[in-house]
Amino acid sequence: MNTKQMLTRTTTLVATLAILIYGTVAFASPKTVILATTTSTQDSGLLDVLVPLFEKESGFQVKTISVGSGQAMKMGEKGEADVLLVHSPDAEKKFMTEGFGVSRRLVMHNDFVIVGPPADPARIKGASAADAMKRISQSGSVFVSRGDNSGTHAKEKGLWKASAIEPEGQKWYQQSGLGMGQTLNVAAEKKGYTITDRATYLSLKKGLGLGILVEGDGKLLNVYHIIELNSVKWPKVNAKGGKDFADFMVAKKTQEIIGRFGVDKFGAPLFFPDAGKKQESLGL
Repeated sequence: MNTKQMLTRTTTLVATLAILIYGTVAFASPKTVILATTTSTQDSGLLDVLVPLFEKESGFQVKTISVGSGQAMKMGEKGEADVLLVHSPDAEKKFMTEGFGVSRRLVMHNDFVIVGPPADPARIKGASAADAMKRISQSGSVFVSRGDNSGTHAKEKGLWKASAIEPEGQKWYQQSGLGMGQTLNVAAEKKGYTITDRATYLSLKKGLGLGILVEGDGKLLNVYHIIELNSVKWPKVNAKGGKDFADFMVAKKTQEIIGRFGVDKFGAPLFFPDAGKKQESLGL
């Protein structure tokens, strides 16, 4: 078994154990809400602020399972969560079309950035996202992919496709099978490039030795939605708890907190509130 396979199996095992542990607790108590979410909302520290507020206001206890968006939606497809907070729009639309969710609402956005070593061997600084991917490929510089079907991985694959490059099997292309924070650490160790949401990068920036080299490209927009699960398909889903959490995420007070999160520490917000906006306003 190679390293990629071992990492992927480890990630899947951790997610499965979390599902079994949290799922058993949640279905045993109507006051528990299982939130399946992308790692960026956890790694950035945002949920550490929001979840306690929701628990205090609602009386519900939240069990957060932090995995990639793809894995979170797989949980949703099996009725193993009550609500999803994810950032993979194309996969989310498919999820809704297939009847797994009953409501999908805009919550917030930030952006993806391409980070790498200060020496920038591929000379990508200031390039467009697609051109940066071409330069990394042509230079043979190490690129570390999450390789976990997360929203970040989906965005990365879209950029390779736009660049007409197939990285799979290339020596310079390495997949971690890990979450965003861990993948950033792997990229730092290997002095390689990776794509990350800005919030996770900024929250872990100290000590990484990686700089933002590509940003501001419209293709790097990163949008989050809250999805309520279909309790008709899965009667054990806590529909009220899921809806209450979804309502909380788009409430004015919560949106104001989201808009301020990160300002004190980084001088700018890590996320921008979007509740109530039309999808078209974000180019979706």
